[in-house]
Amino acid sequence: MNGGAFMCSIFCVTSSKIPGEILQNAFERTRSRGPDMSRFIRIPCGYMGFHRLAIMGLDERGMQPFRMDDDYVICNGELYDFRPLRDRLLSRYELQSQSDCEILLPLYREYGLEMFRTLDAEFAMILWDGKRKKLIAARDPIGIRPLYYGRLEDGEWAFASEPKNLLGLCDSIMPFPPGHYFMNGEFIRYANPSQVDQFIMEDEDTVCARLRELLTDGVRKRLDADAPVGFLLSGGLDSSLVCAIAQKMLKKPIRTFAIGMDTDAIDLKYARQAAEFIGSRHTEVIISEQDVLQALPQVVELLGTWDITTIRASIGMHLVCRWIHEHTDIRVLLTGEISDELFGYKYTDFAPGAAEFQEEAEKRIRELHVYDVLRADRCISFNSLEARVPFGDLRFVHYAMSIDPELKMNRHHMGKYLIRRAFADDHILPDEILWRQKAAFSDAVGHSMVNDLKALAERTYRDDEWKEKAARYDHGRPFTKESLLYRELFESCYPGQASLIPDFWMPNRSWPGCDVNDPSARVLSNYGDSGK
Repeated sequence: MNGGAFMCSIFCVTSSKIPGEILQNAFERTRSRGPDMSRFIRIPCGYMGFHRLAIMGLDERGMQPFRMDDDYVICNGELYDFRPLRDRLLSRYELQSQSDCEILLPLYREYGLEMFRTLDAEFAMILWDGKRKKLIAARDPIGIRPLYYGRLEDGEWAFASEPKNLLGLCDSIMPFPPGHYFMNGEFIRYANPSQVDQFIMEDEDTVCARLRELLTDGVRKRLDADAPVGFLLSGGLDSSLVCAIAQKMLKKPIRTFAIGMDTDAIDLKYARQAAEFIGSRHTEVIISEQDVLQALPQVVELLGTWDITTIRASIGMHLVCRWIHEHTDIRVLLTGEISDELFGYKYTDFAPGAAEFQEEAEKRIRELHVYDVLRADRCISFNSLEARVPFGDLRFVHYAMSIDPELKMNRHHMGKYLIRRAFADDHILPDEILWRQKAAFSDAVGHSMVNDLKALAERTYRDDEWKEKAARYDHGRPFTKESLLYRELFESCYPGQASLIPDFWMPNRSWPGCDVNDPSARVLSNYGDSGK
């Protein structure tokens, strides 16, 4: 078993001038990411902290920071299929635990900064090279594991898993760019999964067979855990596929969870149908308008965003994760994120051509870490669970981005046709699920949820005041009462940090049919049967 899987919180500052208790208090703000064990230590250049959520047992030897002579490392990470590498390193290095992350220091000694290119992993890490007196930080190519940075008053650097750790320490907090490492004040890109050198000009049969193989392997790797594993099942294509693939691999019924409004949930019936077909132990979590409105301020705080789409979609996700945390022993959740960015949303049906489709996919993959991936990480980790995202497997993403975009365009009146066809012959899902039209998660929880949020915003602001309040913001200016409500909640938690998010997640307004004033697919002309 993978002895060191962690969902955790990491923290590091390169200053010795700030009192340790102030830094430790800042670090404590993300204790829920790793409630099982904590360590906060002095290192030669400053301080390192680590909150651990144990996925593979509580063996003290797997606790971080790891140290080798004068080198230190902390890592919120998952290194997939690491054992052969560990076995090779054992001939030259003395390793104390079965942890995947413990091999990072030996790897660094073997490969230096080139090691980041070799990792099949999701990670955010900070490494102190004692011999060269250098601090190195790095983040995985997609940004599935979170990392933020800022400058301290004395010009030194601070890094943390969440922006809330850096509030009051840094004037400006920024997301650490995925696929980069940091050294000597510079960010150097080592990987860019959004771009490919050339397209793979293969036929549809070959492409579908390869997608099936790679996604299946991506799920397999993410089932490796000693702690109980659960699955979010919306009833849409992506989460249903992940659940069906996993159920086929495992000997006992998996546990699946769906959430919906008490009045008009769309997804619950589809999730139930998928669960019955694959034979999972299924739970439905029902929420009310009161649950949604009560959760809103906490959701904005835990997310650290003002984006409409992210907040709407996070309310249901946070509430189902909270239920799982409070009522089960599950520690790991597999989810269906990232498929849409690779294979298209409802609005990419309006792409003028293959080049524009590909350009949009590249943009969405580059920005995943501040939208869907941020949502999955925060909603799950806030509730002391670990997120795993099979569609984010690096080999799968690289291949999907390399497919001739002409094949990914919606030529069959069915979005994400390739990934559907890839599993059609397996019959691991009912055809009604495999070929079901896309419905956005925030809509499919129930249209009433977004209606309730809009109604709250209407009650909060008079028609003559909201535009005046919105005009106070230059970056990401609110353009509806709802977006103003979210922005004011954000500013109450993260004053002056609006640049954490680059823009609103919206359809590409330059495309015909996409110049809309709401991010929901409900406002697009091709929504059709998605909401039924």
